[in-house]
Amino acid sequence: MRLSLASRALSFAIACGSLWISGCAGHEARTANLRTALDVGDAKGAIASLNQELDVKSDKDLPSKLEGDNALLVLDRASVQQSIAAFDLSKHDFEASDKAIDMLDLAHNASDSIGKYVYSDSSGRYQAPPYEKLLINTLNIVNYLETHDLGGALVEARRLSVMQKYFRDSLGEGDNAILGIGSLLAGFAFEKNGDTDEALRYYDEALRFSGKMSLAEPVRTLLAHGSYTSPRLKEAAAAAGDDKVDTENTAEILFVVGYGRVPHKIPERIPIGLALTLVAGDISAGDRAMALQLEAQGLVTWVNFPSLAPSRGEGATPVCRLDGEFLQLEQAVDVASEVRKEWQKIEGKVILSAITRLVARFAVGQGIQAAAGKDSALGLVGSLAAQATLTALDTPDTRSWETLPAQIAVARVRVPAGRHTVNLESRGWTRRQELDLKPKGWAVVSLWGLR
Repeated sequence: MRLSLASRALSFAIACGSLWISGCAGHEARTANLRTALDVGDAKGAIASLNQELDVKSDKDLPSKLEGDNALLVLDRASVQQSIAAFDLSKHDFEASDKAIDMLDLAHNASDSIGKYVYSDSSGRYQAPPYEKLLINTLNIVNYLETHDLGGALVEARRLSVMQKYFRDSLGEGDNAILGIGSLLAGFAFEKNGDTDEALRYYDEALRFSGKMSLAEPVRTLLAHGSYTSPRLKEAAAAAGDDKVDTENTAEILFVVGYGRVPHKIPERIPIGLALTLVAGDISAGDRAMALQLEAQGLVTWVNFPSLAPSRGEGATPVCRLDGEFLQLEQAVDVASEVRKEWQKIEGKVILSAITRLVARFAVGQGIQAAAGKDSALGLVGSLAAQATLTALDTPDTRSWETLPAQIAVARVRVPAGRHTVNLESRGWTRRQELDLKPKGWAVVSLWGLR
């Protein structure tokens, strides 16, 4: 009977080891076909792969349960829909996923939050880093502006404002350049709605980071009619010069071009010894000793945690032509750089959290061994089985918004009222748009080359 129990425990340990080997890829494996399709410029193939993972028949359909991985996959689909100018479908997906995704608060209760960031139950709500929540509203403003729906754009701008305030005041992230592109787009929406001072407030924020080329002339015009001002706004207006602009018989076009993709998360594995070296100043003596003891035991000699893969297409040069003439685009935000900066702030804590989980597994195993008796073969096998089980469950959370553009650039031009042809190119994505602009009219034209 004793031998039979030991055999069963050993078989269970082996089975758990097999589970860990087969399950360690996590979310990153589910999105492999998505990345492959985008790498060759096949946006529709990328959407088809997402629909298959979501188990839906149509691009318009949402999964029966919008939680866990599903909410994040719908968010990825929103970006790809935007890249093929399916703006209404993109709006639908952005708004559905926004409601289903929580924001991970790394500023408060950091120990618990980091643990969620390293390991997560994929059936639970996805915990998004704050910059992803910011960009949901930011990119959805583009959808509404593309379809000339100012009311919808203003709703998204106000949602963005709430997130920006939290980002600045509660998280202390006031210097994050992702704030700038959102403010630039929100300011445009308020400007075209006739809210001059509100537009100037947003442009003041945008000018902290970018927009000096695209906002100079609009800011000069707005300052002549509004009451809000600041040194940044005055400096931008001065850069526009003194030439008078005919605003009665002209229109404006705002170009927004995103290209490349941010680094996505991948499972990383490093030896325990190296991991201990990386967190030498933060780990407790007790946890260090137990981790080294586990390494000596030989069952597990590595630490498993999420890391960042390289980004794609950061060095690309997008092309913007208006009526055959090339326009200079201005970088609005290096999203990939901001993603890496945010990750670097917590990477050490992520590794430390992974080691802590490793030690917890070891402690469980020791408890089982002690309960069965120091020299018990059954206790030893039970200890190994318990550790193998917990190792199998410790799959790093590789979930992230993978279809975010690595870079976003903008240009804004004033043109005579009438017909105009726009051509945008980036990373193999192209868009040709015919515009018929009325006096004092406007248009927003975007391209997202997610290759």
